[in-house]
Amino acid sequence: MLDICLLGTGGMMPMPSRFLTAMLARLNGHMLLIDCGEGTQVTMKTLGWGFKAIDVICFTHFHADHISGLPGLLLTIGNAGRTEPLTLVGPIGLRQVVDGLRRIAPELPFSIEYIELDKDTQSPLQLGDFLISYCPVEHMVKCFAYRIDVKRQGKFDAQKAEALGLPRPLWGKLQKEGIAEYEGKTYTADMVLGKQRTGIAMAYCTDSRPVDRLIPFVKDVQLFICEGMYGEEEKKQKAIEHKHMLFSEAARLAKEANVQELWLTHFSPALHDPEEYLQNAVDIFQNTILGEERKWTTLYFPKEG
Repeated sequence: MLDICLLGTGGMMPMPSRFLTAMLARLNGHMLLIDCGEGTQVTMKTLGWGFKAIDVICFTHFHADHISGLPGLLLTIGNAGRTEPLTLVGPIGLRQVVDGLRRIAPELPFSIEYIELDKDTQSPLQLGDFLISYCPVEHMVKCFAYRIDVKRQGKFDAQKAEALGLPRPLWGKLQKEGIAEYEGKTYTADMVLGKQRTGIAMAYCTDSRPVDRLIPFVKDVQLFICEGMYGEEEKKQKAIEHKHMLFSEAARLAKEANVQELWLTHFSPALHDPEEYLQNAVDIFQNTILGEERKWTTLYFPKEG
């Protein structure tokens, strides 16, 4: 299972009741953070999932409302006792940006490893149990949407194991460890498993126009967290100029991509009551929900016959 928490829902600047947009994923005791605006560690502290287990931080882009909270968070992670390396992922120039921010957080008890996304199309990143894909979107600066997949292997096929002549005591070892030796031969788990089953998938996109390439990228995910900077339809020209989305545009993406659920986030500071405009999205994609501070859910592997 994959836990997802929307730490904040604000864009541009933090508000008294609205933190800047950031998202936390938790899987098998490890955590991945996407974006880290000012105040992220405050809302994380309130959530109570801890800091030490953050293994990966991904950045959509380098506008301040998405990264300015990093120096303080790095210090907090260090104070939590982390000594293992921390991986940072983001557009090209990531190391340079972080080096600048770290002038006020120069000493850390862990090393930082950088993955700079200098190409629009690369193989997904396998970081621990997280399979991370990324897609270039349309904003004022280089910006990426992210997708997290948790793969699920096929069911154990006893007939395949018997056909290979493997004794029963080795079956459990092969499933658990993925490899087993018997009579001088090496056997791997794929030799005794059925076809791969449907896994868990979610996607996150902020600061973009609703570009068509997002549709196949987020297709069929269980949860799509997408920006809705403006709720009002009359703000469309402003959304085009500043490279953001309306509620209705995010909903159209969700509908065309056949996602299961849409959470809207990254609200404009001028959008005091997003609920007032929610129907603009629901009329297009019924299963649309307004993001809230520390709103979280657990995604499970789909049931299959």
